[in-house]
Amino acid sequence: MSAGWFRRRFLPGGLLSAPGPSRPRASPVPYRRPRFLRGSGSGPGPADASRRPDARPVRSPARGRALPWNAGYAEIINAEKSEFNEDQASCGKLCIRRCEFGAEEDQEWLTLCPEEFLTGHYWALFDGHGGPAAAILAANTLHSCLRRQLEAVVEGMVAAQPPMHLSGHCICPSDPQFVEEKGIRAEDLVIGALESAFQECDEVIGRELEASGQVGGCTALVAVSLQGKLYVANAGDSRAILVRRDEVRPLSSEFTPETERQRIQQLAFVYPELLAGEFTRLEFPRRLKGDDLGQKVLFRDHHMSGWGYKCVEKSDLKYPLIHGQGRQVSEWPLPRIPLKLPPTESKAPKGCSLPLCALLVHLLGLSAVSSHLPCPQARLLGTLAVSRGLGDHQLRVLDTDIQLKPFLLSVPQVTVLDVDQLELQEEDVVVMATDGLWDVLSNEQVARLVRSFLPGNREDPHRFSELAKMLIHSTQGKDGSPTGEGQVSYDDVSVFVIPLHSHGQGSSGH
Repeated sequence: MSAGWFRRRFLPGGLLSAPGPSRPRASPVPYRRPRFLRGSGSGPGPADASRRPDARPVRSPARGRALPWNAGYAEIINAEKSEFNEDQASCGKLCIRRCEFGAEEDQEWLTLCPEEFLTGHYWALFDGHGGPAAAILAANTLHSCLRRQLEAVVEGMVAAQPPMHLSGHCICPSDPQFVEEKGIRAEDLVIGALESAFQECDEVIGRELEASGQVGGCTALVAVSLQGKLYVANAGDSRAILVRRDEVRPLSSEFTPETERQRIQQLAFVYPELLAGEFTRLEFPRRLKGDDLGQKVLFRDHHMSGWGYKCVEKSDLKYPLIHGQGRQVSEWPLPRIPLKLPPTESKAPKGCSLPLCALLVHLLGLSAVSSHLPCPQARLLGTLAVSRGLGDHQLRVLDTDIQLKPFLLSVPQVTVLDVDQLELQEEDVVVMATDGLWDVLSNEQVARLVRSFLPGNREDPHRFSELAKMLIHSTQGKDGSPTGEGQVSYDDVSVFVIPLHSHGQGSSGH
């Protein structure tokens, strides 16, 4: 990303600041649930769950509908946080065309009648905020973007070594050596295709939401099986883990303002105009007060992983670029006061509301109480609790023109699991879930539930969906919960359970 492009796109006087020509608005994105839930017994509207928080039904695919690899799925709507379930899910088979380069007159025939296909499978979860539209668009679009990107590099993927020139021409005799020295492998082409697909999908979402007058964004967690490997791409705070008999392996990292503090601060350092003089990029252990002026306090900046001391100046009293720490505290559900939103938004973006107690501390100066309150979730510009995802092109800080999109990345982190190299057991699974599950269950707790459930249900052909449902029930704090800790998730929760045994190995897909 060049500095010139960035200035034109985001800084005052750039592309987003200039008024564009008006055009007819497209129809709003219609609300729906995943297609594979059709026939599961509920309608697609807000009535697909009782609005009583203690009666939130868990939905899963109908018994006759099989997902790829016999994967399991379940979901539950939030507890009155919004009218709709803003999570979305998608899964299916990827068929990638292989079109060889030849004479120009052969190109059209080769495209229409591909010699062979490379096949794979795809599972994806999207956690929406600011409305369901972005997550729905992502569920409808990302797999198509990924297929196009993979088809552009499939010749390199199936070669013994990715060639320097996809056409097969050898300009320099040492080209294979240069590729080998760079360590470029077929899996690097898949990683690049995933990264490009996320970027393309983000641009599509931005155009569609602007055309339809809607707003919002979503996180994205995707698993793709290709050529004996499982690629897990994550942009946001959803999570995937591998659960085996004697191992729990994280397959993704969560991207929040806290985990990406230095990247975000660096951007504010290079382009201070993005903060419009309303925020300080520096981080302090707590929000500074007037009494801190002139005192030396702990701080850190974009170049620091450690801490230092600085003398507090008046500019340090501004609201921090990143404020808060860690995940939302779920054991103590605090009443929340929603901030003012445009009429098109069904709920605030993640973090765009204030706990009542925190608001009282701020307005009434109840500093004596603040030490007893749970630390709020880390938020970017007081608004978002995630730092990567899709959409949010029109999102601004309340009552300002400060855009959040410059600080948000749509690029995922991709983890590669070489399934062919694992000695798989029958109970080895990958668990993918949105943050509503991980807010109350740790990796180890989920692994214990998986290991306790699967061995006793080997004869049930629907055991993986039953396991997904049981994981969600474990977040509802009811008596007899398998975790025995009574924690409650008030968020939307969506879970895929993907079995690896007899599916993952030997699935090269030719």
